Amino acid sequence: MHLGLRLFFGFLVITGLAAFFVMRVFVAEVKPSVREVMEDILVDTANLLAEDAAADLGAMPEGGDLRGTRFAGVVQAYASRPVDAQIWGLNKRHLDLRIYVTDGRGRVVLDAGADLPSADGALGEDYSRWRDVALTLRGEYGARATREVKTDERSSVMYVAAPVRGADGRVMGVLTVAKAQSTVAPFVDRAEHKIVVAGAWLLGLSLLIGVAVTLWTVHAVRQLRRYAQQAGGEPTPGAALVLPPALPGELGELARAMGAMRERLEGRAQREQFVRALTHELKGPLAAIRGAAELLEDPSLNAAERHRFASQVGDQTERLRELVDRLLELSKLESAGQPAHREPVALARLTDRVLADHRAALEQRGLSVRWLQRDDDVTVPADANQLALALSNLLVNAVDFAPHGSTLELDLTRTAERVCWSLRDHGPGVPDYALQHLGERFYATARPGSDRKGSGLGLAIVRQVAALHRGALAITPAQPGLRVELTLPLA
Repeated sequence: MHLGLRLFFGFLVITGLAAFFVMRVFVAEVKPSVREVMEDILVDTANLLAEDAAADLGAMPEGGDLRGTRFAGVVQAYASRPVDAQIWGLNKRHLDLRIYVTDGRGRVVLDAGADLPSADGALGEDYSRWRDVALTLRGEYGARATREVKTDERSSVMYVAAPVRGADGRVMGVLTVAKAQSTVAPFVDRAEHKIVVAGAWLLGLSLLIGVAVTLWTVHAVRQLRRYAQQAGGEPTPGAALVLPPALPGELGELARAMGAMRERLEGRAQREQFVRALTHELKGPLAAIRGAAELLEDPSLNAAERHRFASQVGDQTERLRELVDRLLELSKLESAGQPAHREPVALARLTDRVLADHRAALEQRGLSVRWLQRDDDVTVPADANQLALALSNLLVNAVDFAPHGSTLELDLTRTAERVCWSLRDHGPGVPDYALQHLGERFYATARPGSDRKGSGLGLAIVRQVAALHRGALAITPAQPGLRVELTLPLA
């Protein structure tokens, strides 16, 4: 299973379980909390009405009831009182308290209010065994909850009693206030609905956050994976440095650690590649020098032959010197993280200076230079010496491959953000398979008319200079010839 799916399902399970248990606790606590609040209110109501009923109950004759008394009229007036109340969006259109009073033996002497069992209520019935009455007569707190339909929890009615005391403090009877729990069911249902809706929103938002966190984590891990995969390939000389992805926290520390590891690995691979290529390049000149030296020891050689072999030693020594010089230049450029001295450089005037330095080589091969487009106002922020070195190497390659008496074409154009310097010769070009390798250390093709090859370091130096200046080198066939384009940013 993919990492993203694992993270998402893990987050889903954790969030789902947390939301389920939290919502279950909230929903499970709604009804008990409502019952507690309702019981608390009924306690206050019962004690208040018990004080009001005390006088009429004390004046009631033995075996009588409270019908026709002032308290009975107040209760009947309450029961028939119209009401239209908006309670947090719910309508209350009738009063729903049932009030009954028992004497000291538990006989009901008054039953009025809502939800009466009959026309006269339970008047005259013995309630002495009901918990609310029995406990209150014993001096304890009396309350009960009784279902009208035993199998229906919503038919439960809560009864809360209060003692009715005489002037001497004696308990004369009990006043009970009853309220059906179905009257508060709409409030409970609404609260549960709000909790469920809020829980669903919470779960949905949590899942969205989980998806976002999962996508971010997977994206960061994929960045690290791509960066790690780049460390497995062969390093490209002169390529722009690939920085580790900028990530926060521990992933950022891991990215930087991978960057340091990659630098060590690439440095080792580059050194191994460099040593192999350098060894291969040194074999030819050294073998030629050794062979010439052995032949020069032959006493039978005439003066012309000695001169030829001595010239060969000199040529191969010069080739070795050129190889070492270019290696030093390339090593210096690769160790630099940025141009040494960045300043505005006019590319047209710098090109004129490079052409002047190579005028002798151009005249020797009868080559002319023609500008296709030239913009003398183009300047780029660059190190003038490094840029001159790059242009010089490109010009030397063009001179080596251009036919005698041909023309080199220069072009200097710019766009809103970049400038393009290009040079084209009309030589034989290079095979298609070799195009992608040009610019690699020690990769070179034979010069026209001879088997002599260059070191391949010239274009490697140009690529490195371009990378240091955040530019690029492109080499394309021109039919005939080859075109090299050095692109640099204007800022």
